[in-house]
Amino acid sequence: KKKMKFTATLLLLLSSAEAFVSPKTATSFGSTTTTKLNVGYSAPPTDVVPFQKGPKVVLDQLPMIYVYDHCPFCVRVRLAFGLKNIKHNVQFMANDDIATPTNLVGKKIAPIYASPSENLIMRESLDIIKRVDEDYKFGVTNTFLPASGRTDIKAWQKSVQETLRILQRPRYVATGLLPEFQQIDGRHAFIKNHQLPPYEKKEWKGDGTTADPGMPMDTKLQLYAEAMNKDPAAMIESLNAKLVELDQLVHSEYHCSP
Repeated sequence: KKKMKFTATLLLLLSSAEAFVSPKTATSFGSTTTTKLNVGYSAPPTDVVPFQKGPKVVLDQLPMIYVYDHCPFCVRVRLAFGLKNIKHNVQFMANDDIATPTNLVGKKIAPIYASPSENLIMRESLDIIKRVDEDYKFGVTNTFLPASGRTDIKAWQKSVQETLRILQRPRYVATGLLPEFQQIDGRHAFIKNHQLPPYEKKEWKGDGTTADPGMPMDTKLQLYAEAMNKDPAAMIESLNAKLVELDQLVHSEYHCSP
């Protein structure tokens, strides 16, 4: 089996601690027959047919999804829309934009689904997917099976959580390449609210001001810069080994289980 690998060189090329505090380093940048995608685990079937994408669905008023590029829940919805071949609009929100999601659904959250034809706005990725997958106007229904609740997959996710946070979080904000982090305020908003190991969320709260006491923002910026400057080679080697473990948990070339 092929091993999934990260490129240490690429990660090292992104190592610019100055990006945390200075915006000047940022770079802006058909068949209708379908087979259900099994997002729950079952033994590999002997007569399964690979998934086939249906014809493109284009409504008179295109649905809109509000997302962050780094957000896995947003990726989940975008993946579902892509697999169902639904033409839609995407709006990337700045990470410090509180007004847009709050005006839509009452809080800062993503993804958000807006359907002009239904006068509907809703949040929560699985609820959005369920809504769309049950509606005939979006093509063949029931494309996705329910989640399996597999504990082995969840245990694997937990086992790489700290490594991924150390590798990913500083690099999300350091380059300014992701749309939600192209401005320094968006990066600082993320750093303020997303802890790095070994700190827990409750230890990371606040910014050290009178209005929001807690860990000073300068300390958080320094910790992110230190994580970015650290040689990632050992963590990447460890993560590659964990990806080989994950490969063994994928039991079918046709089905996947969250």
